[in-house]
Amino acid sequence: MSQVSYFTEEGLKRLKDELHQLKVHERSSISKQIAEARDKGDLSENAEYDAAKEAQGLLELKISKLEEVLSNARLIDESTLDTSKALILSKVKIKNVANGATMQYTLVAENEADLKQGKISVDSPIGKGLLGKKVGDLAEIKVPNGTMKFEIVEITR
Repeated sequence: MSQVSYFTEEGLKRLKDELHQLKVHERSSISKQIAEARDKGDLSENAEYDAAKEAQGLLELKISKLEEVLSNARLIDESTLDTSKALILSKVKIKNVANGATMQYTLVAENEADLKQGKISVDSPIGKGLLGKKVGDLAEIKVPNGTMKFEIVEITR
């Protein structure tokens, strides 16, 4: 059974663009590689042909998986989200109780997570621990090296 995935408009567009790139450009590139390898003669001992056919199989698998994700994709309407608590697409400013360090993260779906951009998955330990919390709440989050305590400082969109 397929799992429903939630996307922002930007994330859904990026996924569709990737699928288009694979179908239009990558498929034709691999087809050319197969044709060139086929033109070189005996296919039974042609390593280039075998490599191109394997690349084609991997590409088709990737395309199939992306199409499945897209078929189960749901667009999140940001205007209807509650800003009183941390939910998906919330920008949450938190303070580490132990050392006073503050951080800001945007809670996103697993497939849009990018720590460099400050986007963490709602399925990650910190993301799960922040979901449903309100400003002023204390979140105790179990991480691999113990338990961390964060105070929710601010929640925005």
